[in-house]
Amino acid sequence: MKDSLMGIEIEKVLENWEVSIVHFLPKMVEAVIVLILFIFLAKIAKRISRRAFKVHTNIAHIIASTVYCFFLFSGVYLALELLGLDKVFSHLLAGAGIVGIIAGFAFKDVASNIFAGLLLKTHSPYKEGDWVEIDDKYGIVTQVSLITTTIRTIPGQDVFIPNQIIYSGTFTNYSTLKKRRIILKTGVSFGDDLEFVQATALDEIKKIETLLPDEKVDLYFTNIGNSTLDFVLRFWIKFETNDDFYEA
Repeated sequence: MKDSLMGIEIEKVLENWEVSIVHFLPKMVEAVIVLILFIFLAKIAKRISRRAFKVHTNIAHIIASTVYCFFLFSGVYLALELLGLDKVFSHLLAGAGIVGIIAGFAFKDVASNIFAGLLLKTHSPYKEGDWVEIDDKYGIVTQVSLITTTIRTIPGQDVFIPNQIIYSGTFTNYSTLKKRRIILKTGVSFGDDLEFVQATALDEIKKIETLLPDEKVDLYFTNIGNSTLDFVLRFWIKFETNDDFYEA
């Protein structure tokens, strides 16, 4: 008697499973089709995004990855909705949102540097190979990443400057104009012939190989010191490397 009752119960369980599987299988197939479709769309969207922003490689990579994740998560959500599991996904997102808020506070400086890096990549106020002065550090730009800008100073040290500091502050790019002005301040004795001094100084300036002849050369007497007459000499040179500046 007990064996027959147990057999009946097992048959009922199997029947319920069979009904559930038959009912659930079409939805499972639909969910898989939707997921495959969105994965295909995500790859296409990623490829299009990379082509649209191919000028800025780093930005293109970030935008393409973001678009890809958006399509992928959309496909997962729709697939789970077809299976009746969308509420589970919503709870997971809510939990992830809390974690995201905590992580946001922890990595806000990193995010600020990345955002500043994106702006620097977009506007390109300087590029690798430019001579710049950033945060009182002078050198040549060797790398521009999303988080930091690396410059190599005259002594040969690499300095890593957070992009947030650069974008929120001021800096000088000496390579923008492809030329640089030299300003010399010196003086002569009271007994010296000023016309001879001026003519000699101008003649010596003309001997500089990197001098830009189309630019004006200025010489002004500026001050009477205790034992000298002070003057300022200003002229422009071609500027490609820092050696041009030192040789002048």
